[in-house]
Amino acid sequence: MANLLKLTTHTASAGNLTLYDNVLPGDIKRVFYIHGAGTEPRGGHRHHTAWHALICVAGHCRLTISNGSEEQIIRLQHPDECLVLEPQDWRVMDQFSPDAVLLVVSNTVYDPADYIYEPYPAFPETAKLALA
Repeated sequence: MANLLKLTTHTASAGNLTLYDNVLPGDIKRVFYIHGAGTEPRGGHRHHTAWHALICVAGHCRLTISNGSEEQIIRLQHPDECLVLEPQDWRVMDQFSPDAVLLVVSNTVYDPADYIYEPYPAFPETAKLALA
């Protein structure tokens, strides 16, 4: 299931430096970010193999996550919070603030065959979010 980590931050008069070290298994293969998302939900999928680490580097957003046996709702609102998602974690991101920038780090390159768009049947509310 998803794991919320607190990243190390060094604070100085010149600004803060937050470290992202050894969070995902394997190497970093892809980095992307979501911004200007508006009110539409994003995500609505899980993966066969990809692990993701999500950091809301600006603003805030909400994530609804299900692994088939439990569901979590997590609000990312600090740039030192890192949410690690395992491949089986179904995710929907929504409630983005207007200034939200959600950084996603992956241990795999983009592969459409790695995506599973069918939600877990035990959590119809999660599926409803994805289809909204």
